[in-house]
Amino acid sequence: MSKFSLSARRAGLALAIAGALGAGAGLSLRLLEPARSAPAATDHAAMGPGGGPSAARPAAAASDQVVIRDFDFGPKALTVAVGTKVIWTNRDDDPHTVTSEADPKLFSSPPLDTGDAFAFTFDKPGTYRYFCSIHPHMQGTIVVK
Repeated sequence: MSKFSLSARRAGLALAIAGALGAGAGLSLRLLEPARSAPAATDHAAMGPGGGPSAARPAAAASDQVVIRDFDFGPKALTVAVGTKVIWTNRDDDPHTVTSEADPKLFSSPPLDTGDAFAFTFDKPGTYRYFCSIHPHMQGTIVVK
């Protein structure tokens, strides 16, 4: 089986599980992307490794990275411009989530296995606090200016 089809199947399975879990709770899942070296999309659609935007898509917006490692988000606080896509990548051996503290939830990832990534584009200024719903002591903040 090719690496792409395995990654696409994992992403599809994760989206299906997240949809089933979030449907009754009113959660909003925005994006689950397999990790890749450079973000390629400005929308919130799942894509496989190397699946960059087509020529018809607009240029990619700015993006920033948060790495999940040793039961911690790094950096804990990140300041970005409006329109920035933030990508969280799990580099830990345990699964983690990225869940907005807002009520209702602005974003909530499914459990991310090692190497999986979740992305969200921040379209409005503000301070956005988030945590791992599996390990609630893990917390971080995105400040959008």
